[in-house]
Amino acid sequence: MKSFGSLLLFLVLVLGAGIAIGILTAPGEWYGNLQKPFFNPPNWVFGPVWTVLYLMIAYVGWRAWRHESRASLLPLWIAQLSLNFSWSPVFFAAQKPALALVIILCLLLTIAVFIRTAWQSDRPSALLFAPYIAWVGFASALNAAIVFLN
Repeated sequence: MKSFGSLLLFLVLVLGAGIAIGILTAPGEWYGNLQKPFFNPPNWVFGPVWTVLYLMIAYVGWRAWRHESRASLLPLWIAQLSLNFSWSPVFFAAQKPALALVIILCLLLTIAVFIRTAWQSDRPSALLFAPYIAWVGFASALNAAIVFLN
């Protein structure tokens, strides 16, 4: 039961913070007026994708917190989450897509380092981050294209 409670806490905190940031920094008129690349998905895609990813991120964080390799995995997990949560306020609220590009590239690198580190000690967590790194790679290309086009 104690294990379930800590998992639930990770899920509520990560998903709750992700949803709150999404609501507080929702794309507005500024974003709507930006030139976007041909591969920009419809806005409705982002919510469901991030919801699933945040559930996986929370579960991986819980695994990192409980794992014997906690000293190497948990700081990387915290770093990626901090970068993740900082991207939307910089991109949407501060309207600084170039700075957001730096953040998302650092996020991409941090996720890759997490996957590489977890590969030996916690392969399920490494594999659970595969869709995450794929999406952040796509989002990085989208962010870079927006910087280029605007």
